[in-house]
Amino acid sequence: MTECYIRVAEDENEEPMEIPSEEDGTVLLSTVAAQFPGACGLRYRSPVSQCMRGVRLVEGVLHAPESDWGNLVYVVNYPKDNKRKMDEMDAASAVKIKRGVQKTSDLIVLGLPWKTTEQDLKDYFSTFGEVIMVQVKRDAKTGNSKGFGFVRFTDYETQIKVMSQRHMIDGRWCDCKLPNSKAGPDEPMRSRKVFVGRCTEDMTADELRQFFMQYGEVTDVFIPKPFRAFAFVTFADDQVAQSLCGEDLIIKGTSVHISNAEPKHNNIHHLFSNFPGRSPSLAAMFERSQYQFPSSHV
Repeated sequence: MTECYIRVAEDENEEPMEIPSEEDGTVLLSTVAAQFPGACGLRYRSPVSQCMRGVRLVEGVLHAPESDWGNLVYVVNYPKDNKRKMDEMDAASAVKIKRGVQKTSDLIVLGLPWKTTEQDLKDYFSTFGEVIMVQVKRDAKTGNSKGFGFVRFTDYETQIKVMSQRHMIDGRWCDCKLPNSKAGPDEPMRSRKVFVGRCTEDMTADELRQFFMQYGEVTDVFIPKPFRAFAFVTFADDQVAQSLCGEDLIIKGTSVHISNAEPKHNNIHHLFSNFPGRSPSLAAMFERSQYQFPSSHV
């Protein structure tokens, strides 16, 4: 049987999504769960009895009713407790992200030409949206530009747009990024990177990136090789990263735990040497990757 697509929705009244079947006409539960995290099966309304019927599931494989999926809309089944927990998590995440979206951050502008003034900077970035503040960093003694500055916008969406592209300012390409630390001198640095624990080996970097992009812009995804059942995800906004820490999220039907990712230890070889059966190769891997376990995992 050739590949076909079946129509699947989270609710009967929602617009369905087409999901591909396998060559033999079956559908993998993992394929459904990839689009509907936490899904445990499918059901459909019988055209004859108008009652809901369950789709037969055998060892993770869904079989078409009467050997043909037809043009029916199939509704996703969730475990009751898991569905309620997911709804609560989604609501909590929405509140957290909404709170984070309301705040903008100072962006560092790198590669500025020496001649660029604060008025030049404001004139350029005002074409993207309302600018709250601009500053060109200058040498205290000479007054000459140091080649970088700062800009802040009123709207968070404008900030994201500006960060997503390079900028030609006074004939030179410049980059806008979040500074390594936006905290004041009396505040600890807040990491934009999170530790994703309990990952499964079939999770790819692209799948993790697509999943976490629903919370905010993702700048990097790192999965160690050989596989170690965890990954690191870096966001453009540290508020998004911090809002997810401590959460349990469902990815491809698997519950993963999100926690803080510590900065790289100054002497990773010394850290690993404190453990019996220490592994220099493992220490070297983490030193090359510039990633570190969160403190709760070492």
